[in-house]
Amino acid sequence: MTSNLRRFGAVAALGLTLTAGLSACGSNSSGSTSAGSGSSMSGGSGASGGSGTSNAGAQTFGPACSAVPKSGAGSFDGMVKDPVATAASNNPLLSTLVTAVTKAGLVDTLNGASGLTVFAPTNDAFAKLPKKQLDAVLANKKMLTAILEHHVVAGKLSPSQVDGSHKTLDKDTVTVKGSTKGMTVDGAHVLCGNIPTANATVYVIDSVLLPGKM
Repeated sequence: MTSNLRRFGAVAALGLTLTAGLSACGSNSSGSTSAGSGSSMSGGSGASGGSGTSNAGAQTFGPACSAVPKSGAGSFDGMVKDPVATAASNNPLLSTLVTAVTKAGLVDTLNGASGLTVFAPTNDAFAKLPKKQLDAVLANKKMLTAILEHHVVAGKLSPSQVDGSHKTLDKDTVTVKGSTKGMTVDGAHVLCGNIPTANATVYVIDSVLLPGKM
C-alpha cells in the first residue's frame, strides 16, 4: 500500500463525462457507456443481473468474500440487482469509497454507464492514508475525481479478461496480474473479485491506487 500521497499535480479538466471517457479506454474490452440520469444512490437498478440473482456470488473469489453480507441489499445477490454506485453503497466494506464517489459527483454517471470494471478500495485501504492527506483529497473535487477515475476501466471483465494492462478513465494505465488463486492490481491485492452488479464487475482491493502523474 502506498503509505504517502505524493503532491498532486494538475489533473485533466472535468468537462468530459465518465461516459465520454470510457468510450476511449479499455484495452481488453468493448464495453460502451451511456450517460445516466439517476439522481440518488438508492435509484432503481438498470440492466439485468445476467444469469439470475439467486447465486450471484458463485464466481467470486478472494479471502474477503466471506465478509460480504449473506443476505440483503449488500449481499452478492443484492448487489447484482443494482448499478455499481448503488450496489457499493449497500456494502459495509465500501462506505468510504461511496463517500468519495458522492463528493466527486460520480454517482449518477457510474450508475448510468454500462460495461465497467471497478477496482474498489476498502475502508481499511483508505484508512491507511494519513488523515490529513485523506481529508485534503476528499475536499478537492478535481483531485478526488482523478483518483477515482483511475480505478475504473471499460468492460465487465472476468478474471481471465482482467489479467493484463488496461487504460483507465483517467487516461492512465493499471496492470492486473494473477488469477482467481491470487491477483494484484498495481501491487494492491484483490480481496474479493469478480463481484457482479447490474452494470459493472467489481474487484475489491486493499490499497488506494494513485495515477502515475500524481
